[in-house]
Amino acid sequence: MSPMPRDERPFAFDDDDLEPVGACNLCGGRRFTAVSRSDRYALEVTTVLCEGCGLVFLDPRPSAAAYRRFYRDAYRPLVERYTGRRSDPAGLEADQRTYARKLDRRLIRPRLHGGERTLLDVGASTGVVAEHFARRYGLRATCVEPAPAEAAAARRRGLEVAECQVEDFDPGPRRFDVVLLCQTVDHLLDVGGVLARIHDWLADDGLFFVDAVDFRAVLRSLHRLSAALHADHPYYLTRETMDLYLRRAGFEVVALNVSTVFHLDYVCRKAAPQPIAADPGFARALYDEIRWVQATHQLGTKPSGPPPGALRRLRRRLAGLLRRSDRP
Repeated sequence: MSPMPRDERPFAFDDDDLEPVGACNLCGGRRFTAVSRSDRYALEVTTVLCEGCGLVFLDPRPSAAAYRRFYRDAYRPLVERYTGRRSDPAGLEADQRTYARKLDRRLIRPRLHGGERTLLDVGASTGVVAEHFARRYGLRATCVEPAPAEAAAARRRGLEVAECQVEDFDPGPRRFDVVLLCQTVDHLLDVGGVLARIHDWLADDGLFFVDAVDFRAVLRSLHRLSAALHADHPYYLTRETMDLYLRRAGFEVVALNVSTVFHLDYVCRKAAPQPIAADPGFARALYDEIRWVQATHQLGTKPSGPPPGALRRLRRRLAGLLRRSDRP
């Protein structure tokens, strides 16, 4: 799949739609390097890399109001044009049922203790995933979904639905035994803020699941930066930046699955929020990878080996492991 020609774009963000980010959402840094000026849909959005921690994000980014218009008027048509596949509700729900079964079998079922009573699904779409867990484990499910049509579909399933952005959701004193953030974290405007709120909503012995698109895996596989970028993702996460987010919000990772293509799947328990130390070295390494992909694609060549610095970093990691193994 190639980026969409500019004259075929059915949508564009106006200057008034965009707002500056100011500080990195993860480390608070303010030194950014612009790495792209457009995405795979040929939308004119700027993607930057934080020089302090390696977080990749849009800056300036569309406002919440602009994103609401984008999802209402343009998102599905853009995806259909780019992929060449029709996106129909029946097919979407079938995909979600498959997703729910795999998530249940691989990650959730082995870690439930049997006393769970409530579930919160943030970014619940049509409610298929929430309904699966509610029926299988007898949970009382609450869905947070901002899209009116998808929220209505979830209500028809008999689920409690808060039709709002997650930033506007207020459960009051309730706490939830299971919280799901499925295929949503990359779409948030404030990843750190939402994770902190989920930490508050999660019961002390609760289970939290979140999955993120692995930006480095996508970049290395597609070998084209623009193909890895799409404006519906304000953030592009990696194993390194996602680990920092979870630690800072107060989650202990009890399972990590990377067998799903291009995704990082985390199962977490509640813990105490921890201070984080950003790694400028990772930021430089990710910058080198991005430039390597840009250069080899521009030259029309296929990569013949790992990106620059990869073998050096691997040797350092192995040396560190060997030193630790020698300790008494």
